[in-house]
Amino acid sequence: MIWSIIVGGIAGWLAGAIMKGEGYGLLLNILLGIVGGAFGGWVFRFFGFTPGTGFIPQLITALVGALILIYLYRALKKK
Repeated sequence: MIWSIIVGGIAGWLAGAIMKGEGYGLLLNILLGIVGGAFGGWVFRFFGFTPGTGFIPQLITALVGALILIYLYRALKKK
């Protein structure tokens, strides 16, 4: 659980920095990264790619998921 919080926090922070929007704060970054990790894992498996284990593959999976979630949130917010 602590590992998910650490990876999620880093992934959420990176996603916020890459998408260059308003800041989300520490707790929302952690939540975004954790949810992004689950969503990113689902997306990768949907396309037939199994993310590896370890820090870097988990970080990449969470980052991709968080980036997709931020994009979807902003697209829906515009409507």
